[in-house]
Amino acid sequence: MARKSRKNQTAAPVCDTSIYIRTALYIRLSVEDNKKRGHSIGNQKLVLENFLAGRPEFVVYNTYVDNGATGTNFHRPGFQQMLSDIEAGLIDCVIVKDLSRLGRNSIDTGYYIEQYFRAHQIRFIALTDQFDTADASNLHGGIMLPLKNMINEAYALDIGRKIKAQARQAMKDGEYIGARAPYGYRKDPENCHKLLIDPEAAEVVFQIFQWAYEHVGLNDIARRLNEQGIQTPSHRKRATGEITHENLIGSGKWQTRTVAKILDSEVYTGDLVQGKTKIVDHQQVQADEDNLIIATNTHEAIISHEVFEEVKAYRRQVCEESKAHEVDPYTPNIFKGKVFCAHCGGSLHRQRNKRKKGSDVYRFHCLTNSRTERGGCLGVSLTEKDLLSAVIAILQQELTVALGNYSFVLEAEVKRKKERDDLKAGISAKKQEIDRNRRFVRGLYENFVQKVLTSEEYFTMKKDYEAVIAKLSDEISTLENGLAVMDAQLAKYKELEQDAKVLEKDHTLTAALIDRLIERIEITHDKEIRVSFRFKSEFEEYGKAVEQCRNL
Repeated sequence: MARKSRKNQTAAPVCDTSIYIRTALYIRLSVEDNKKRGHSIGNQKLVLENFLAGRPEFVVYNTYVDNGATGTNFHRPGFQQMLSDIEAGLIDCVIVKDLSRLGRNSIDTGYYIEQYFRAHQIRFIALTDQFDTADASNLHGGIMLPLKNMINEAYALDIGRKIKAQARQAMKDGEYIGARAPYGYRKDPENCHKLLIDPEAAEVVFQIFQWAYEHVGLNDIARRLNEQGIQTPSHRKRATGEITHENLIGSGKWQTRTVAKILDSEVYTGDLVQGKTKIVDHQQVQADEDNLIIATNTHEAIISHEVFEEVKAYRRQVCEESKAHEVDPYTPNIFKGKVFCAHCGGSLHRQRNKRKKGSDVYRFHCLTNSRTERGGCLGVSLTEKDLLSAVIAILQQELTVALGNYSFVLEAEVKRKKERDDLKAGISAKKQEIDRNRRFVRGLYENFVQKVLTSEEYFTMKKDYEAVIAKLSDEISTLENGLAVMDAQLAKYKELEQDAKVLEKDHTLTAALIDRLIERIEITHDKEIRVSFRFKSEFEEYGKAVEQCRNL
């Protein structure tokens, strides 16, 4: 850990007491802090920058920000990145505006300050609390620090309890508290907790329930909706402006699970059933029935209770009949997650055709025409036996070519050893150059304190040296990556060589072998099989990494 200068020192500081301190600035703003003055990200930055002004020994390595993050746990992206940089030896000191910015959980906050930072030789400073782990006389140590953390934790827990209590009371009052209105409804512009009918979508919901009431299956309902060109719920909400982010839009095709979700929702009867999920250990999980809050006649219904209960009863009956039906287990699918339609891109379904005599026949086929939309795909169908034979032949050929093209990895072992030695030498030389530049920076500070350099000269020269250090650090990372890739490539080559021998001897594919060697298999209507291999991209990565290292 970098050492700090002695207090009240009258003589010019010597080099060993003026080592610069690589500093992390940590800023956290929670949702409840948004409403308070003094806690904004800009205000926290200002406080930290004012502290650093006139203290050139603190060199900011990085500023880590968690916006909208609770202080009751430490699963925050900015904080976790800071810990990674600490463990990589890149940071000597962490500075925050106050103790509550680090966290409001007394046990965990105390752990980081009193154990984690100490174990990693990290100096910790909370400015407005006047807390500094480098100051042995700090009055906030011992009793005061745990007490401060307990107050912060109690505050956070109290806020959390109030928010939950308020939400549950709103549910009991018949107010809708979801982020977005259910499909078929929209939020009242005058009251975001009240649902109003969305006429266009409500017609679709009514039709879905009508089909289900007539015992039309989920697959058929989804296909009918797609064939009629009806917008999916996510696309409807994008059209109304309720959804804007592309990750929430979906494929634009109705799925059976979307239909099932609508048929399971009591909201379409005019009732609100909320509290179906709850947060446990910061994750949303299904809640027990005693957590449910039911409010009736809170908004206009789209379907009657009678229709809803009839549909629910019929779907339960179908489910029970399906469970009661004994089904012989399928053989393992060694191609699981690997086989796709070359036309529509959908995953191919593995189906079994039972035979009275002989083994069952397994076939891969595209479901788009039967489940999504008639005429939506050219259609694909291929027996598993034919797929196995074709993939084995293709794989043997590709392995032979790959091993031939990259045989130099073993044949040129002497040359490869020289490349490794050159990389190691380059890494060592650059690390020495970094150390030399860091000594120059420390010397600059000494000259600045002794007024040999002006402030402008000091900061200009310091910036230049730090730019050189940053460039060298990047080059070292590239060289170390190249070294790791070379080692991994040798292991990969030997593994491929072994896989080729096993395949040639046994002429059999396994799920493990497919997963290791194959990225994706696409099949066309004309039964053309296209295979994307994992090892091709890995060899390309090897070539790029070695070329980058040679250019440094």
